[in-house]
Amino acid sequence: MNIEERLKELEITLPPPSSPMANYEMTARLGNALYTSGAGYMRNGKPMLTGKLGNDVSTEQGYHAARETALQLMSNLLAELGSLDRIKSFVKVLGFVNSTDDFIRQPEVINGASDVIIEVFGEKGKHARSAIGVNTLPFNIPVEIEMVVELEDGC
Repeated sequence: MNIEERLKELEITLPPPSSPMANYEMTARLGNALYTSGAGYMRNGKPMLTGKLGNDVSTEQGYHAARETALQLMSNLLAELGSLDRIKSFVKVLGFVNSTDDFIRQPEVINGASDVIIEVFGEKGKHARSAIGVNTLPFNIPVEIEMVVELEDGC
């Protein structure tokens, strides 16, 4: 399955790749593993949604933010690799959810990322995952996500 064709079939357009907002890289490679820096639902360096789950942001809005963040990370991976077909598998998704003390639905929020990854990549998209509630995130974004992907041999 060609991933770019799959994105067209699903009518998904990836956003432009993001740029580092400080002194770091968007990806780091170790052997056949590619790690992404954390990303949020931002465009052109500006948050598209702000607030805490359990207060300002609904679970559905958080799910959408996680989905859009995963698409942002796919765009960053595409910029690094030149083709998403170079990804052999998704190893780990780490999701942080800006939450009130009594909000306990972090996994439902991060499902937005997991669902779109599997929708686009199929079996290659299955991954280990953590969904962690935190008391704040940069720029008051509701979700921040990191990924680790395994690359095809020789990539």
